[in-house]
Amino acid sequence: MKGATPLTRPSVLLVEDTLSLQMVYRSILATAGHRVAVAGTAEDGLQQFRAHRPMVVLLDLILPDRDGLELMREIQALQPETRVIAITANGSVNRAVEAMRAGAHDFLVKPFDEGRFLSAVQNALAEATPRETAKPDNGSTTQTRDPAEVSESSGFIGTSDAMRRIHSTIGSVARSMATVFITGESGTGKELCALAVHANSNRASGPFIALNCGAIPQDLLESEVFGHMKGSFTGAISDKQGAATAADGGTLFLDEICEMAPALQTKLLRFLQTSTVQPVGATRPRKVNVRIVCATNRDPLDAVRRGHFREDLYYRLYVVPIHMPPLRERGQDVIEIAEAALARFAQEEGRDFHGLDHATRSLMQSLPWPGNVRQLLNVMRNVVVLNEGGWVTPDMLPPGLADEGSAGTEPVAVMASPDALTADSLLGLPLAEAERRLIEATLSLHGGSIPKAARVLDVSPSTLYRKIEAWNAKAS
Repeated sequence: MKGATPLTRPSVLLVEDTLSLQMVYRSILATAGHRVAVAGTAEDGLQQFRAHRPMVVLLDLILPDRDGLELMREIQALQPETRVIAITANGSVNRAVEAMRAGAHDFLVKPFDEGRFLSAVQNALAEATPRETAKPDNGSTTQTRDPAEVSESSGFIGTSDAMRRIHSTIGSVARSMATVFITGESGTGKELCALAVHANSNRASGPFIALNCGAIPQDLLESEVFGHMKGSFTGAISDKQGAATAADGGTLFLDEICEMAPALQTKLLRFLQTSTVQPVGATRPRKVNVRIVCATNRDPLDAVRRGHFREDLYYRLYVVPIHMPPLRERGQDVIEIAEAALARFAQEEGRDFHGLDHATRSLMQSLPWPGNVRQLLNVMRNVVVLNEGGWVTPDMLPPGLADEGSAGTEPVAVMASPDALTADSLLGLPLAEAERRLIEATLSLHGGSIPKAARVLDVSPSTLYRKIEAWNAKAS
């Protein structure tokens, strides 16, 4: 063992206690040209690792002598740059998720096909290069990046405790292949968070492709994700590259993932398992190397309970959760974001503003901001466009701002008003007109937010977008 040289030492260590699977996995890896060391127990695996120091470890989480997660942590302590691929049975997906949160690079759920197996190993080897690490005073190394460094490179503004935790999480997981699942209300900055994960990863030089699953009609979404071939359906006048192929070597961000139709969820799950893309109408799949980040403004577990989202896809995607807090819970961040936006918009518009006066600061921190950061940015843009400069005072803010915020946070009061929609008011109306009134009332109740209204009505946001477009077209 000690005589192994860097040129001949195994690049992959397989720790698997089932002899038949040992033989199968080793044969596949050897045929693909990988040098493999094999162990059947945690103790043997640790000895093999110390002897060979491989860059990738395939680790079954259920071992006869020790817990696989314990072994993984010991391996990471000995050589932080090692990429660990966790292997687990179909009924133990939660163990794989736990491993990913503890620092595993990827995971495989038995049974898996040869393509997915080799793809996971090849991706891990491609990224298993020694990384620059910070040296603390005690001389040890660390894999995580300082939250301030992540904040500076991500474009996030805000120093609240909630945002510091998010910066820390991004610094810990960005360089892994773990799927990141971002949740939060509309306007909280979920896409910006996804961009931060990409920018702080080893894929930063690769493409970042964002796709809003709720804004695309369901019958076109498969083509948008996976692409199509010329003539594969009516209107396919040329070959189209899908988002998954365009993101090869980089990151694919799937926003409003819970709005994806069940049939396409099945295909997305297969894509995650095999790392292959098959455009609509194509006869052969194509292998790609893509890191998935997804987001939703819904409760994904509730969508699973309702049968709107596949449970197996949920567990495959919900590996590293990041919750973007609403602006009303971020304290002083409101002022920091507002003043940064004021400076940027003033420069763009050629205006000279000094900042927010004391009264404006107090008012802004007291508002509920139902539209979150997006609403705050729109308010600051309005201030800059409609005023010449100086200190921003409360009278410069859009009229009714405080009232709009109150309406967004007190739906019960609105529903109780004399003008509220009632069942009696809908009786005798044509179905289409009753539907329109219900939708418009729900939108009004939620400050015009289509995603929020869609959540309440239990429909896809894309459905509401299409209906509103149809109404507008008819009116014109």
